[in-house]
Amino acid sequence: MRRSMGSALRCAAVAVGIGLAVAALLAAPAATIQAQAAEVWQTLPALGPAPKANTTGTAPVNDIQMYYTVYGKGQPVILLHGGLSNSDYWNYLIPDLVAHNFQVIVADSRGHGRSTRSAQPYSYDLMSSDALALLDHLKIPKADLVGWSDGGIIGLDIAIHHPERLNRLYAYGANSDLSGLKPDFDKNPTFAAFIERAGTEYQKLSKTPDQYDSFLHQISQMWATQPDFTADQLRGIKVRTAIADGEYDEGIKREHTEYLAHTIPGAELHILPNVSHFGMLQNPKEFDGDVITFLTEK
Repeated sequence: MRRSMGSALRCAAVAVGIGLAVAALLAAPAATIQAQAAEVWQTLPALGPAPKANTTGTAPVNDIQMYYTVYGKGQPVILLHGGLSNSDYWNYLIPDLVAHNFQVIVADSRGHGRSTRSAQPYSYDLMSSDALALLDHLKIPKADLVGWSDGGIIGLDIAIHHPERLNRLYAYGANSDLSGLKPDFDKNPTFAAFIERAGTEYQKLSKTPDQYDSFLHQISQMWATQPDFTADQLRGIKVRTAIADGEYDEGIKREHTEYLAHTIPGAELHILPNVSHFGMLQNPKEFDGDVITFLTEK
């Protein structure tokens, strides 16, 4: 598996995206990285146990089959995961939201997890269209959105272009353009552990487990130039928004997170202490509490 992933990454070396830029670290075994980590924000904990679902299925979305799961009843909230990962990364948050009377919808983005992909070039507009088409399939006209990394960027895209579909947006570890990425995050061992795990998860979950190379090459072409939201587009967001991140995010500059919060009208800035880009795993109680407080406060 590692040899196959390395081949794809060399082909896509021009890309700048978070998932791609750290791929050179794949040679470091995850177990070694975790053994050396001294702080929680330097770890990549295991995913939470799978909650009991109301409904699980695939929806015909644009030109793909999109895997989704629905939990609970109440105010709808859709959770969108980060690049290269899958909806299982939300397993800690889901039961807490259900306990607070939310109907939780999670989905695997195109090409990720259990969802299929097509030859169509990736873009955040396309992935936003996928998420909205899934809500249409479920007959949900408007929802809250919690997005992490790529999922947060998709949330910003929807807030800019389709604000009528969102009640509130909680965007964690997102950037609006490539200047928001740290130049040296490819040297961070936690990302190496994540990339190694992502490759293993793809092989386990995907309907095309032998196509990780081509999937990575395809999505890296988007990461090379996107996102590219302008300040004027951010100033035009009317959706109630929280811009959140971990105190020790490995890939996103703190000043960029602050820029997003200051530029989006009325946006809240949430910096969670002692966690990184993977705060939903490193301190689920803290992460879940922050999300729920934002979604429920009057």
